[in-house]
Amino acid sequence: MAKIHCFGSGLVGSYVIRYLAGKGHEVHAYDQQPHRVEGVPGVEVHYVEHDEYPHELIQDSVTDSFIINMLPGSIGHVCTTLLAERPCTLVDLSFSKFTPDRDDQKARDYGATVLWDVGIAPGLSNMLSAHAYRKMGPLRDLKIWVGGNPTGPLGEWKYMAPFSPSDVIEEYTRPARVIRDGESVVIPALSDRHSVDVDEQGTMEAFLTDGLRSLLNSIPCENMSEYTVRWPGHIQKFIDHRDSGDLDELQLIEEWRYDPKVPEFTWLRVLAEGSDGETMEWTVQDYGGDDGHSMARTTGLVTAICTEAWIEDSKMLPPGVHAPEVLSDEVLSRVVREMVSHGVEITGPVV
Repeated sequence: MAKIHCFGSGLVGSYVIRYLAGKGHEVHAYDQQPHRVEGVPGVEVHYVEHDEYPHELIQDSVTDSFIINMLPGSIGHVCTTLLAERPCTLVDLSFSKFTPDRDDQKARDYGATVLWDVGIAPGLSNMLSAHAYRKMGPLRDLKIWVGGNPTGPLGEWKYMAPFSPSDVIEEYTRPARVIRDGESVVIPALSDRHSVDVDEQGTMEAFLTDGLRSLLNSIPCENMSEYTVRWPGHIQKFIDHRDSGDLDELQLIEEWRYDPKVPEFTWLRVLAEGSDGETMEWTVQDYGGDDGHSMARTTGLVTAICTEAWIEDSKMLPPGVHAPEVLSDEVLSRVVREMVSHGVEITGPVV
């Protein structure tokens, strides 16, 4: 069993903490409001003041334990950047616009090893895309669709945020980097809007967001895009408020707040086409369970299972900063197998 320091105990973070503690690991949870994991067997709670960073509270040597950074956006980025200057083993799920690969050389110099973006998308989507590349060679086209939504249009916004609303807003405003004709280009977020058939839910709407990240440089592909999926009408309302100048972020955070009583689901599709026209396609779908809501499960399971694989094989990654697509098919197979065992529906080629 390992000692694991977990930064952030929100909807996703608390799921990871409970999962790893349930596996018998010694888990330390750091948060300003750690109420979701207080009293959980095997979890020691550490209260973080508003002017503190969690890594400052770790008393023992970081070389003797694992760290999982699940803090939101920019706060998480600061922690990862500072931890890259210590000989630590770090799983980063903070999803900041500032990606940790920029700290690769620094991490190597200090002996830090960082695995980043290990959620559902990015994360599992990267691993499946890399598997398709290993099977088919350079790709002609790669499309990823992902969304966490209520099971039906909810309220005025037809939406409820399954994770930090601030991160959702940032996702909507950050320009999307995509691949077109073999070249990386920048396209305004929310463009390329189109309808998409979401299995049991019917027709929803998809639009470009900046979710490809490391895939832009790791997989040879002629055309590559990632789309966020929402109920029709949601993103047009956001655009209208944005263009009129009356977009109130604090109000959106309140109006999009997660309500555990509302049925919700998470859906992912990865479609890869090889240069010869062969295709590989996977769909991941979850409606939550007794152990957590769907985004916490589908994101947190990937994070926790990759962490356990790393615990069992301490030499899995060398010092430096690594994206999830570098993980082996054996790790991917384990992730898929464990997710299915927890009731997550995954269809597509066997990995």
